[in-house]
Amino acid sequence: MTADTTGQGKPHVAVLMGGWSAEREVSLSSGRECANALEGEGFRVTRIDVGHDLAAQLAEIRPDVCFNALHGRWGEDGCVQGLLEVMEIPYTHSGVLASAIAMDKERTKKIVSALGVPVAHGVLVTPDAAIADHALPPPYVAKPVAEGSSVGVVIVKLGANRPPEVIRKVPVSRDGQIMVEKFVAGRELTCAVIGDKATDIIDIVAADHLEFYDYEAKYAPGGSKHILPARIPDNIRRAVQVHTLAAHRALGCRGVSRSDFRWDEASGELVFLEINTQPGMTPTSLVPELGQHMGLSFGQLVAWLVEDASIAR
Repeated sequence: MTADTTGQGKPHVAVLMGGWSAEREVSLSSGRECANALEGEGFRVTRIDVGHDLAAQLAEIRPDVCFNALHGRWGEDGCVQGLLEVMEIPYTHSGVLASAIAMDKERTKKIVSALGVPVAHGVLVTPDAAIADHALPPPYVAKPVAEGSSVGVVIVKLGANRPPEVIRKVPVSRDGQIMVEKFVAGRELTCAVIGDKATDIIDIVAADHLEFYDYEAKYAPGGSKHILPARIPDNIRRAVQVHTLAAHRALGCRGVSRSDFRWDEASGELVFLEINTQPGMTPTSLVPELGQHMGLSFGQLVAWLVEDASIAR
């Protein structure tokens, strides 16, 4: 915990960052950016590098609002949201149920596909089964069921004779499974919801030396190029925005969310990949860029999230 910065007449905001998930470093970066921006907007801010003693820390400092800048398990999956509900501290972003469902890619796909949102075909298997034989015809993607930031993603290319051993390193879910999903060629598109309104769309182009929009592409300087607004047909733009808003509402998300898609320009196939209830707020992140395109400065965006905070979300 660091010292407070005192603002006059505005809520005392505890910015929760760090934690102990695989996305700790991303969360620290997000938290620093958000804390600095909130101070710039005149808020009194306390930065908390979240540990297992979070409840005691919050009881000591007694913030008016918690700004949740955590990513990954325990911070994005409903756990910390449940703690804040019990302590009756208003917090930003989505609530317990929406966070828990959105963190589970398989359950999310089932919900959104029931609304007519197109999703990539996939199966859940154990790493042993995924190594023993191809769970799907190549090309396909092996990835965690409940991690973000492209942590642990493996692409198995067309023509691969056997699954690669590296699949054993894909983080497993609580029941010991991973997701194997059809690989959809084409472009990576992302769209956010801010205040129950779909934003424009970014076309994400990974650097030439990278195979796809992986962890390095997301967070390393020069890892990717963001084309905003995406140069795509109007029907694809509308479809992505409609699907993004539908997913946000169906899961009961609040504040800000971001949905990711793949679009194969050659075949016309568009598929929803996942929804992020705690999208990154780093210098290279997408939601601040989408907000700015809407006319919201970064400071205005984080200030709005604090104003939107509540319990029973």
